[in-house]
Amino acid sequence: MNLLITGGAGFIGSNFILYMLEKHEDIRIINLDKLTYAGNLDHLKAAEKDPRYFFVKGDICDQSLVKNLFTKYCIDGVIHFAAESHVDNSIKNPQAFIETNVGGTATLLEAARQFWMNDANAYQSARFLHISTDEVFGTLGEEGFFTEDTPYAPNSPYSASKAASDLLVRSYFHTFNMNVVTTNCSNNFGPRQHEEKLIPTIIRKALALEKIPIYGSGKNIRDWIYIHDHCRALEKVFFDGKIGDSYVIGGHNEKSNIEIALEICGILDDRIPITRNEQGIISYQQLIEFVEDRPGHDYRYAIDDAKIRKQLGFRPTYDFKKGMEETIAYFLLKENAYDVYSI
Repeated sequence: MNLLITGGAGFIGSNFILYMLEKHEDIRIINLDKLTYAGNLDHLKAAEKDPRYFFVKGDICDQSLVKNLFTKYCIDGVIHFAAESHVDNSIKNPQAFIETNVGGTATLLEAARQFWMNDANAYQSARFLHISTDEVFGTLGEEGFFTEDTPYAPNSPYSASKAASDLLVRSYFHTFNMNVVTTNCSNNFGPRQHEEKLIPTIIRKALALEKIPIYGSGKNIRDWIYIHDHCRALEKVFFDGKIGDSYVIGGHNEKSNIEIALEICGILDDRIPITRNEQGIISYQQLIEFVEDRPGHDYRYAIDDAKIRKQLGFRPTYDFKKGMEETIAYFLLKENAYDVYSI
């Protein structure tokens, strides 16, 4: 199998590539990544010399490049991670999110459709897996959960652009009977996550003994899934998911932002306690400060993943504490983090 993986130098994509190379000997992976601020080839040093892995620097919006990749590598599977994904950046520059998340997805879908349908017999099992987010569903109150049937109600340019791309993928199934499947996952954490994201920011700021910024009152709640579990879920969906279907993926770890900050600080207090400094700081928790909330900040996300559990037999294996301890260990030993496939 020849897999085109877009955005494979990013957080989730790089972890997934290493996971798939370790689990499946019979695949080749072509990693197409533009290498923006979120892409980092250091994440994939362990794969560089693997004859089954190929890296192509390029833009998913480049129609000629994408078409040539399908022809050159006889692509019979697409796993589409590439996206602008930082909500704060989408508020500053919405247009970039529309171009990449909507336009780029359209380019990939059309290239796949044309290539696979030109030889329908040879590519009758070819599949397009679109990776999306639970943010397309908007926000929840104190109760309730997102499911595959939750109406879309995006509240940021980022989530709106992802919602649009989801609907494009859906349309290719209903219009062309293309073999597509979509996942909408809760917040991820773990090794190789971009330093601007919440958990890496907390760890980075704490280790530097700098102020740890938390939006608003810190009570915004997300369901968190450890990256290894998300990779396992995507593997299940790609190989066994029902054509045209969507699956929500969660980790059953609902945490408020302030709870996460306190938990990380507690782990660091145990592992590398602070010797009282000039400011009298003796605990990382003293570094936490609340800052002005961002516009359109959704209150709560939570996932009811009964469908993927029942249909595909997927269940997360990491609880939040175990995943967080491994995440912190990774950031503490980051310089040695790229030597093996293991995630």
